[in-house]
Amino acid sequence: MTGFGAAALAASKASGVFTPDIVLADDPPPFDLNTGVAPLEVIIPTVVPLVFQRVSPAAMDATIVLRITTMITNAWFDAIAPYHPTAKGVYSSIARQPQSEATLFNKNVATAYASYRVLLNVLPASTGVWRGMMQSMGLDPDDGQQNADNPIGIGNIAGISVAEERQNDGMNQLGNEGDVIYNRKRFADYTGYAPVNTAYQLNDAGRWQPDIVTMDEGLFLVQQHVTPQMQFTETYNNLNLQSFNTPPPNKSKPGLPNYKKQVDEVLAASAGMTDQQKMTAELYDNKLLSLGFVALFIAQSRQLTFDEFVQYDFLVNVAAFDTAVVVWKEKLKWDAVRPFSAVRHVYGDSPVTAWGGPGQGTVSDIPASQWRPYLQTADHSEYPSGSAAFCAAHAEASRLFLGSDALGWTVPQPMGSSRIEPGVTPQSDIDLHWDTWTAFAEDCGNSRFWAGVHFRPSIQFARPLGRRVGEKTYEFVQAHIAGNA
Repeated sequence: MTGFGAAALAASKASGVFTPDIVLADDPPPFDLNTGVAPLEVIIPTVVPLVFQRVSPAAMDATIVLRITTMITNAWFDAIAPYHPTAKGVYSSIARQPQSEATLFNKNVATAYASYRVLLNVLPASTGVWRGMMQSMGLDPDDGQQNADNPIGIGNIAGISVAEERQNDGMNQLGNEGDVIYNRKRFADYTGYAPVNTAYQLNDAGRWQPDIVTMDEGLFLVQQHVTPQMQFTETYNNLNLQSFNTPPPNKSKPGLPNYKKQVDEVLAASAGMTDQQKMTAELYDNKLLSLGFVALFIAQSRQLTFDEFVQYDFLVNVAAFDTAVVVWKEKLKWDAVRPFSAVRHVYGDSPVTAWGGPGQGTVSDIPASQWRPYLQTADHSEYPSGSAAFCAAHAEASRLFLGSDALGWTVPQPMGSSRIEPGVTPQSDIDLHWDTWTAFAEDCGNSRFWAGVHFRPSIQFARPLGRRVGEKTYEFVQAHIAGNA
């Protein structure tokens, strides 16, 4: 599909990750609604850089990023459903169009307007960007017609339907939960969650402690637990959340053997990190460059049609989104301590053997109080791992949709291209490669342990949650494609 290179290049530039196998002209020709693929060639390349810049610079705040990408792909799905022989939209019920109208032009126009209406709703501060996106395709952003007999009206109906149905789904997109009228804060917590530990005092060594994040020279930020209300957000699959449970983490008494054992395992992994493990951890840390890019790779390598790409991208986004609801329920239930807090608690200022920081390699004299994970610890409690669950859901949904565990994805990592250790890691050009979806999901989870942001059990018990949601999501999307929802 022609849009793969454009979408990948946009994400690559936005993230600072060089992707050498992608080459585009400096001044590409204008987008052609009759021959192009708007979701891949225009919409993704417009949205991804803005998400990096304004929502999540490292694409770590997965719940917000997933909300944006899921709503957009939902809008695409609903916008092209009327042109499909059997499909039904998720939040819209638009009259079936004659098959003679199922042209690439009409699908491009419909998905463009659907995206535009969702983006105005979920990211209104960037209205100018979204208007420019429409104008770059020769479309009028002010055409608000909602007629079910033309692609502009169909796109508007689909996008507005998705936006209106999801804006009060429990995630507090409007900042109005709790009857807030004035000075609303979008996506603010309304559950009353408060950590028992402060960034400066570990009152309970089994519970989550906010980290202090370096923003710039001399500027520091104390973490707030991101979107605790995700646990109460409406799922697409209408999941019985009480059926998704994990056993208690080993977080109770710090004097118990399992507590120290987990700490020692993390330190050993930190000390033994290879360049391959470091670059794998960095890739998976960025959900747009890992989960997002692998979906684009599938579109290209499997030569998916317009409809197939929309259906697949919607599928994997919903799988991850619903998984986030399940995982956040468990995260807030257990409120488990992160490795950086536990390492300091067990060893204090005593020297340990571990990674010593960017460019330092493995050292044996680092005070435990100065140890840091290879990756920045995310702004939410430890157990279970969100990343491990997201990747498991994505992989399971992909296996079912594609009918095979085969993947065959290679991501080149040039010498010195590390975000954490620029100019140092990797010491030579390497390739990250996954033959199968099983290997992809395994490395995703393991990378969080290698990088010191999760204990092993967090990964172990996250994977089954993701796989179950991935399977249910496949059934959900297939029912909508078949018109049996």
